Amino acid sequence: MRPQIGHIQFLNCLPLYHMLVQHDVMPDVDLHKDTPTGLCKRLVAGELDISPVPAIEYARHAQDLILLPDLAVCSDGKVLSIIVVSKLPIDQLDKKPFALTNTSATSQVLAKIILREKYNIEPRYFECPSDLAEMLREADAALLIGDDALRAFARPSRFHLYDLGEEWKGYTGEKMVYALWAVRREYAEKNPEMVDGIFRAFQVSKQRSLEKMDSIISDIAQYEIFSENFLKNYFSTLKFDFDESFQAGLNKYYQMAKEIGAIETVPKFRFVKV
Repeated sequence: MRPQIGHIQFLNCLPLYHMLVQHDVMPDVDLHKDTPTGLCKRLVAGELDISPVPAIEYARHAQDLILLPDLAVCSDGKVLSIIVVSKLPIDQLDKKPFALTNTSATSQVLAKIILREKYNIEPRYFECPSDLAEMLREADAALLIGDDALRAFARPSRFHLYDLGEEWKGYTGEKMVYALWAVRREYAEKNPEMVDGIFRAFQVSKQRSLEKMDSIISDIAQYEIFSENFLKNYFSTLKFDFDESFQAGLNKYYQMAKEIGAIETVPKFRFVKV
């Protein structure tokens, strides 16, 4: 069977997939688009072989997953695509209803850490689909990620907007990792050459896409609401490496996630040998 590969359906992963799709860099595989949460469920269930997953989910399934090295979605401060949209100043949200998008567990935990540790508040959280109008009918604030968050940033708004990458950096001084590329451990053990080929294809796609970002951004701007300048600013905030500095930031996040009961243990990073 051809390898089954996950593909996050947000713009933030475009540099890692653009050349795979446009220039046949990837070996013969099947690509499956879904939300980060949806992809993780399918990977753990054995429906996918390799996929990006929310960073928090690696901690929850580290016994079954192994990581592709030097592949992640990260930021060193502002990220733009993970935001809190609030009717009130953020420090006034204690005990207030707060809608969490159901598309990424990492962002849910990040919001809870920041609100509890930085602002010393505990809103009344509930989870729901990512529809800002519906969310704010029932809540005083909402967590948005991905393209929905970008659209909220791109439009004029009377609401308060808080970038959680910026909030995390300001509070901890650390970089933040949102998604990792994981392989089912069993698949990696049985198919080392295939995994190596797929890893190298991702690296080639990342390098070529970043070299041609101006052209890619121009194409995106033709069918999205975002201007080229907005997209250039957005992609300049994103990082796609997973070096020691990003690993340190993720370890800090895991430690704080454990403190609030979001995970049981802080995992070690185990990587595929390539």
